[in-house]
Amino acid sequence: MRGAVVLPLQFLVWVFLTGCFYCQRPSVVNVGAIFTFNSVIGRVAKTAMEAALSDVNADSRILSGTELKLHMEDANSSVFLGSVEAFQVLDKSIVAIIGPQSSSIAHMISEIANGLRVPLISYAATDPTLSALQFPFFLQTTQSDAHQMAAMASLIDFYGWKEVIAVFVDDDYGRNAISSLHDELDKIMSRISYKLALPVNFNLSDMADLLNKSKLLGPRVYIVHVDPDPRLRIFTVAKELHMMTSSYVWFATDWLSTTIDSFSSMNHTSLAVLQGVVTLRKHIPESRQKRAFMTRWKKMRQDGLASSELNVYGLYAYDTVWAVAQSIENFINEYRNISFSVIDKLHVTKPSQIQLGKLKVFDGGSLLREKLLETNMSGLTGHVEFDHERSRAIGSYDIINIDQMTIRTVGFWTNYSGLSVSPPETPKRRRSSYSPLNQKLGNITWPGGNTERPRGWEIANNEKPLRIGVPKRVSFVEFVTELNNSHKIEGYCIDVFNEARKLVPYDVPHRFEPFGDGRSNPSYDELVKMVAEKVFDAAVGDIAIVKNRTVMADFSQPYATTGLVIVAPIDNSKSNAWVFLKPFSLEMWSVTASFFVIIAVVMWILEHRVNKDFRGPPKRQIVTMFLFSFSTLFKKNQEDTVSPLGRMVMVVWLFLLMVITSSYTASLTSILTVQQLSSPITGIDSLIASNWPIGYQVGSFAYGYLTDSLYIPRSRLVALGSPEEYENALRKGPDDGGVAAIIDELTYVELFLSSRTDFGIIGQTFTRSGWGFAFPRDSPLAIDMSTAILKLSENGALQKIHEKWFCKTGCLNKNLDSDESNQLLLISFWGLYLLCGGFTLAALIIFLLRAVHQFVRYKKQHANPLSSSLSSSSWSSQWSQVLVNFVDFIDEKEEAIKKMFAQGDSTQGQVS
Repeated sequence: MRGAVVLPLQFLVWVFLTGCFYCQRPSVVNVGAIFTFNSVIGRVAKTAMEAALSDVNADSRILSGTELKLHMEDANSSVFLGSVEAFQVLDKSIVAIIGPQSSSIAHMISEIANGLRVPLISYAATDPTLSALQFPFFLQTTQSDAHQMAAMASLIDFYGWKEVIAVFVDDDYGRNAISSLHDELDKIMSRISYKLALPVNFNLSDMADLLNKSKLLGPRVYIVHVDPDPRLRIFTVAKELHMMTSSYVWFATDWLSTTIDSFSSMNHTSLAVLQGVVTLRKHIPESRQKRAFMTRWKKMRQDGLASSELNVYGLYAYDTVWAVAQSIENFINEYRNISFSVIDKLHVTKPSQIQLGKLKVFDGGSLLREKLLETNMSGLTGHVEFDHERSRAIGSYDIINIDQMTIRTVGFWTNYSGLSVSPPETPKRRRSSYSPLNQKLGNITWPGGNTERPRGWEIANNEKPLRIGVPKRVSFVEFVTELNNSHKIEGYCIDVFNEARKLVPYDVPHRFEPFGDGRSNPSYDELVKMVAEKVFDAAVGDIAIVKNRTVMADFSQPYATTGLVIVAPIDNSKSNAWVFLKPFSLEMWSVTASFFVIIAVVMWILEHRVNKDFRGPPKRQIVTMFLFSFSTLFKKNQEDTVSPLGRMVMVVWLFLLMVITSSYTASLTSILTVQQLSSPITGIDSLIASNWPIGYQVGSFAYGYLTDSLYIPRSRLVALGSPEEYENALRKGPDDGGVAAIIDELTYVELFLSSRTDFGIIGQTFTRSGWGFAFPRDSPLAIDMSTAILKLSENGALQKIHEKWFCKTGCLNKNLDSDESNQLLLISFWGLYLLCGGFTLAALIIFLLRAVHQFVRYKKQHANPLSSSLSSSSWSSQWSQVLVNFVDFIDEKEEAIKKMFAQGDSTQGQVS
């Protein structure tokens, strides 16, 4: 009975004590801090966190009745030691860990924090990948390097550079930041051309080797991303290698500003090696809190409590302690207690010296993490607030330029306004987007003391000249070739390149390297491919700019216009006795002859009554009629026109003759001075439709175009390697083992035809292209060479080079199309013929109407009253008689008719 009473009482006491435990506010809260004590950031962070801890525990408004204890452990810049220190500090019932400053250590400790549900808050680990979902308990109170690399890309874009060299330490901090820089540069169509990775513990020898090799590379814009280095070893070595001159550009991430901010005033002489360097510093807005803390820091320095000058990471470390304290305060106010649980799986492991069984899971870790993410306070670094990636929501940087050992702020960058010369706006006033056109920066002094923007790249130098591939042609050597294996390259294309190079505003050391075996023309596609693969730095020659080549490389502005044409045998039309008939087509001759007859007849009708030259015996009148018509071809006619209607017709007819004779003369002249084609091929369509073999030049893009675009069977194509082979194949013809025609580029064909009169061009150019110089993708030299070629074209130098090579005995005559292209067709003149015919018909109608009117009047005057009653003949005979009388009437002279009318009028007057 007594035992039955004791058990319930014990249970009630246990419940009471347990409730008191969970409702009781903890007297002490333990927070860990893991970082490297003896480092640029660690020395400042340690002092700042101790100051923040003192301020928190002294402030009765926060953690009232609860003491915040900070357990600091030294990671000694080692991932291994940092992990060991993490286990040691977690054995002390830690609710949160501040640090580490190293991104590599943060990656490892984040996994431990995830397992024990302990929030890990870093003020200096800036690796962008730490914000991944893989590390839900990791938070950054500093700005992620994703913002910093976006700022760096904005600077590169602002100055228009397209290629940079990245120098970085080869660990998580360096690799992941440079990967972020790569993504940001890709957005602005720029790129990292070369990545120079340094060992984590690099020495001067490592740095000298890398920088010395980079001098042979083209870009001269360097972006350095390493850990803070008080010795400034990178720039010391760069200066010794003469790489801090005016042809170089040096950018550094915020490691450099952190380093120089930590220098004492006595050490500022070290800034001499940084002349012209541009670096970033995390922007800290001015505030009363910041100024008070900086004054306090100076006093701490004087009292020996701070071993280094203050840098921005000291401010971030201070704010981190306060953010953790406020989050713990909110957590305790809501949940009242802090508790830990044992990990069952650790108890089933085999016994060892490592006391893993003592590790406990923080039961409220997820809840405290949520309280941390809700942080919204104003600290020394400005407004502290986390974004969805558990990092500082606002990214802002000062842009700093070191000039003559002086640190100058030349601008600012934020992730919401870009580059500006004004300090960033407050978050409430910030804009959601910005225009690249509104970006501004102050004047920067670059290495060497120049204030003008450096070019940012060096295409070549005397130690490493450009390797320029040139085709070693065996045919059409006037364009480009090597002279008898003498390593001397000359030709039309080489002269164009050399003249253009003189107009490029910098020196271009180069060395021509022949490409080809010297037995046949090389493949130009392979030459361009070698440029794309950077076997050659450029290619100069008669390189056609076609689609498949532009995919592989960049080309300059075309310096010669060309295209594919057809060459076939021709016959000289001057030996043809009937060549004078060719200017007009058959229809044109027929209509013209018909109009001569029509004009002859109409003019005889109009002039016969009034012009004595058109009267007389019938034979004479016929001769006069046609002689007059054909004599209008000459300047002076044999007969003059008298009637107004005849003169009107003659004006229109003579205008028509003037146009026709001028056109005939021009066409005949063209036919007599241009060789006419005898080939049945009229163009590319008829050539494709035939089954005749077609020749092409070895190495030309014509082969690929004919097979891939025009679908001509490969069996029909015959490779020809020289102008002599061209001539032999065309003379043999398709029936004797030769070819019916050759398809090649116009420039080659012009040179081929310059000394051969038995061949000519058929049809028109059926592709349009040009010749240019090939360069690797995004080569800045391609742009400058294009500008130079345009200048050569404008000042006439291109034409002079062309005349030098191809007009030694007179410029090339282009053999044009067949005579059908010069023939004048009726469709071109039908409007004139219609106009002339209309005027002629109108004049004839007017004349007939006037004649009919006169004839009726004449009949009325001479009418017989008894004729109607006495007439017994038929109607047809009457009309025949009237028509005969009408013709006789017209045949009379105009003066005679007028006299008859005058006599008739006087007779009627006497009768009346």
